[in-house]
Amino acid sequence: MKIGLRRRSKANWPAIMVYQRDTKDYMTERVPGGASLQLLYGSPLGRLALHTLIRRKVYSGAMGRICEMKLSRRSIPRFVRNFDIDLDEACCTADEYRSFNDFFTRELQPGARDFARDEELLLSPGDGRLRAWQGVDPSHLVQVKGMEYSLAELLQNDQLAAAYEGGTCLLLRLAPVDYHRFHFIADGVCTESLEIRGVYYSVNMIALKRRVRIFCQNRRSYAVQHSPEWGDILYIEVGATAVGSIIQSYTPGQLMRRGDEKGYFKFGGSTILLFFERDRVVIDDDILKQSAMDLEVRVLAGEPIGSLRHMM
Repeated sequence: MKIGLRRRSKANWPAIMVYQRDTKDYMTERVPGGASLQLLYGSPLGRLALHTLIRRKVYSGAMGRICEMKLSRRSIPRFVRNFDIDLDEACCTADEYRSFNDFFTRELQPGARDFARDEELLLSPGDGRLRAWQGVDPSHLVQVKGMEYSLAELLQNDQLAAAYEGGTCLLLRLAPVDYHRFHFIADGVCTESLEIRGVYYSVNMIALKRRVRIFCQNRRSYAVQHSPEWGDILYIEVGATAVGSIIQSYTPGQLMRRGDEKGYFKFGGSTILLFFERDRVVIDDDILKQSAMDLEVRVLAGEPIGSLRHMM
């Protein structure tokens, strides 16, 4: 399966190392606009442009409108070619999409992602680059090493944040080359999604290592799914530079099944955070090991990443 990663990257793309579980090796992620990210987050002039324009809604809104235009279809073949997008698993061919955003939010053919697994397996909600931590302190969550934020600040809800003391945190970063729909990972009723307004910093690792508390500043939304087996699962979606919208496609208050679509992001890189209550899940050792080294693990939607913890 093609995933937009290569062992070597072009000189003008900064290297982001991602662990491949199948080969037990590291690959270099090819970053769309990587040189621009280095400039924006690594130079005084770039940071000025970032603060005055790029992070603001007007910029991401304009990018979103451009990506909705029919003319934007012309960018699809080049994007597919440059980043090795596997359209064999998509529902449409490249020339059938009405706009770049139509392609970006593409649906996959039935069976392209497998959620029909052992019910005690913890599955990834989407495609992306994953980090995970167990026994978390909600007042000291990790963005990257040396940069922390609190769950209460992220949610603007102290009571809800306290419910995940000692629990488990999953952080899934979706790059622009990824499948951008995300799914429920358990059966259960989900509350209505609450939105918190914010700005639009990049969530790429380049940006995360240069600007503190991005997740608490960006636009985001959250909801809680009540699952008999997995407890109260907190889903948080964080927008980023050029993300036109975070779309919630589920129906609040209705029973959702594992694998059902929860929503999708329009154009841009994005992040999903999942929180589990204390002693609910066990994360796979290889993911915890890479996360401890501040490295990401490449996963696909429906891929096993842990299991249900059985209480003694």
